[in-house]
Amino acid sequence: MERHREPIETSLLRVLHVLLTEQSVSRAAIKLGLSQPAVSNSLRRLRAITGDPLLVRCKNGMVATGRGRELLVHTAEALAAIDRITQPPSAFSPEQTTREFKIGAPDYLDALFLPKIAEMLFKQAPAARLIVHPINAEFDYQGALESGALDIVVGNWLAPPAQLHTSQLFEDEVVCMLGLHHPLASKGISLKHYLNMKHLAPTPYVSARTSFIDGYLAEHGHKRNIQMTVPYFGLVPYILMSTDMVFTTGRQFAQHYARYLPVQVLESPVKFPPMRFYQLWHERAHQAPEIVWLRRRITEVAAQLAG
Repeated sequence: MERHREPIETSLLRVLHVLLTEQSVSRAAIKLGLSQPAVSNSLRRLRAITGDPLLVRCKNGMVATGRGRELLVHTAEALAAIDRITQPPSAFSPEQTTREFKIGAPDYLDALFLPKIAEMLFKQAPAARLIVHPINAEFDYQGALESGALDIVVGNWLAPPAQLHTSQLFEDEVVCMLGLHHPLASKGISLKHYLNMKHLAPTPYVSARTSFIDGYLAEHGHKRNIQMTVPYFGLVPYILMSTDMVFTTGRQFAQHYARYLPVQVLESPVKFPPMRFYQLWHERAHQAPEIVWLRRRITEVAAQLAG
């Protein structure tokens, strides 16, 4: 039958470590600030718990047994682990960190927002790594935040998931975007035009969710004619340059491409509410110093773009 052993508490573990290090009851007592009888009593308990003498007498005093020398390594590791658990986390140093930060985002943020985040990150944390994961209808971003596969998700939602922490980053005006060759590019778009035009639309990045645009139109008794959906926003301006379709999107995205390509940005004939962009994170990372730092940097980037 297995003999029941007394559990070992942290204070007794510290006595064991000092005894094995000093190999002397009297020196251990001085170092621990305890009386010699108290340390001797602890040694008796430790012998009973481990089933080993731990320290034995020799001509020059005491020496650790083979099991004692083995336990010296284990006690050092155990006490270090306990200290890490019980002490507050050390301050996060972006200048020294080599951490890999993982952000999930739909690719319409690639054009402007994500490059600015990368610029900021590598200026302040030059040895860090940044992994951007695309968010689409098949990807469980909530599960990824919960498991730690992602640190933060950035995107726009009508109502962000209630079970996640959220912080609003910025708002963006909804506009229309079409090729510069389009007959309406220089005239503007009426509501009648808008509803009759052929629309290019993004593939939803949240499964089974009505898009922000189509949901608002439906609320007001309208429906647009979506002729094509595309999973990659980077394709949008090139498709518009080759077709007579229109794309409804945020002004930041549209104006970015209008600076470099023959596409036109027009006011929307539908007065959509602004697109609201958020960053989302899970409770598991809510107080992690490095994630708090990253959230603040993302907020700063958003403020710069909004300004």
